[in-house]
Amino acid sequence: MFKKIPHTYVIIFSIIILAAISTWFVPGGEYSREQIIVNGIERTIIEKGSFEYVDSQPQTWQVFEAFFQGFVNQSGIIIFILMIGGAFWIVNSTKAIDIGIFSFLQFTKKLEKNKLLEKIGVNNIILTMIMLVFSVFGAVFGMSEETIAFIIILVPLSISMGYDSIIGVSISFVAAGLGFAGAVLNPFTIGIAQGIADLPLFSGFAYRLFCWFVINLVGIIWILRYAAKIKKNPKLSPVYETDDYWRKRHESDANEVIDYHTPRSAWYAFIILSMGLFIFSWMYPTTEMKIGNSISIVPAVPISTILFIIMGIISLRKSAHFFILNILLFTIVFLIVGVMGYGWYIEEIASLFLAMGLFSGIAFNYHANEITKQFLEGSRDIMSAALIVGLAGGILVVLEDGKIIDTILHSVSSSMEGMGKLGTVSVMYVIQNIINVIIPSGSAKAALTMPVMAPFSDLVNLSRQATVMAFQFGDGFTNMITPTSGVLIGVLGVAKIPYDSWVKWIGKFMIVLLILGWLLLIPTVTMNLDGF
Repeated sequence: MFKKIPHTYVIIFSIIILAAISTWFVPGGEYSREQIIVNGIERTIIEKGSFEYVDSQPQTWQVFEAFFQGFVNQSGIIIFILMIGGAFWIVNSTKAIDIGIFSFLQFTKKLEKNKLLEKIGVNNIILTMIMLVFSVFGAVFGMSEETIAFIIILVPLSISMGYDSIIGVSISFVAAGLGFAGAVLNPFTIGIAQGIADLPLFSGFAYRLFCWFVINLVGIIWILRYAAKIKKNPKLSPVYETDDYWRKRHESDANEVIDYHTPRSAWYAFIILSMGLFIFSWMYPTTEMKIGNSISIVPAVPISTILFIIMGIISLRKSAHFFILNILLFTIVFLIVGVMGYGWYIEEIASLFLAMGLFSGIAFNYHANEITKQFLEGSRDIMSAALIVGLAGGILVVLEDGKIIDTILHSVSSSMEGMGKLGTVSVMYVIQNIINVIIPSGSAKAALTMPVMAPFSDLVNLSRQATVMAFQFGDGFTNMITPTSGVLIGVLGVAKIPYDSWVKWIGKFMIVLLILGWLLLIPTVTMNLDGF
């Protein structure tokens, strides 16, 4: 008889214990740090050659304190998850998303009548298109935390299409991760790493674009093959049993009779939103949309406002459900405008989705108490996902308080001495993957590792661009499996996927991606590439 697989909470807490035990055996160490300006932003980086051993700080009862501190450090993502969960619960309670999914599936059935599309597979086209959108977002502006909000939409969609929750996570979170790894213009990874390495911002574009294409080609093929297998036999899914939650929810929604109507309050919500957007259009007539080094000045807010009003009137003439879908659609539109034009992060994005939830409730004629009730139920339903993010944050707290993170960084960087170009870039790649398990933040890792690795690459006549590529791939792939990533843990929590089931599924895929990353590094030291 097999023992029961530990709960995700147990797995994460066990890692905290292991981290605490390691502080008793790994010597303490510290680098000196300094503040520099990278691409106009102040960053804390390591001073070259400043490492020295210090007294270690073995962790014992502090593992319990780390749980609290993990919550403090990850508070932004935790609050983001709770607000997203509450807002979407309000929207879900109106059955607007169910109607949207039903309409979408009806549309895909019509497309299947086309012989060419039927041969290719309409579902394959849909999954590929969704993945490419998220991958572009990951490659251009480093979409990561934002994917949590889309899980609530795409997992039910995947279940409705006959797949599992893993597909819902794959076409959003994994796709963004593939784009993140094959980053072309991501300012949070490539921008910082190249700035610290004294390279022209976003140089080596052509080869990066090629890498992005290859990574996505392999990733999309892998996921489409898995999707076809699950479509044929759903019980082959490692989350078949846990997906019962989503299947029951889908069945209850499908059997419910929906009353299509447009209450007067929906028009009130439309008028208030339109007036607010008019004010924003007057305040922000043009927006500097940043894509890499290029800046395009466009009237993004006024254009979005006009489209919202036109589509709002059309949707209101059908029913409040379609108007709520219109609110959801333009929430995503303004999310993109905000991130690319105004540098929004989770605080602004959470506020945007909260407004979406509140106005959706108003449009459906909910009174204040009903909106509050639905919001609290949504926050309660997603609470476990928020809690586990705080718990996972405790891993890094223990390693930092034990003063062994810098020792690990120093030890692995010292292992590169005496190797050729290919050997050095390969070891750098391995090191970046190892460090990413401990420090999943791409910008933080760039600030910590590039000051050490960029000068070292000069000693072995290795292109600094190749060093940045090793960082880029090492930072990207393992984000999809490391338990210290608050985003991954949050995504799995929202999707109701146990961490062990996720590792079981993504394990082979991760090996393929890691090997692919190493193969793509070889040309950076064996070929004459533009910008290298």
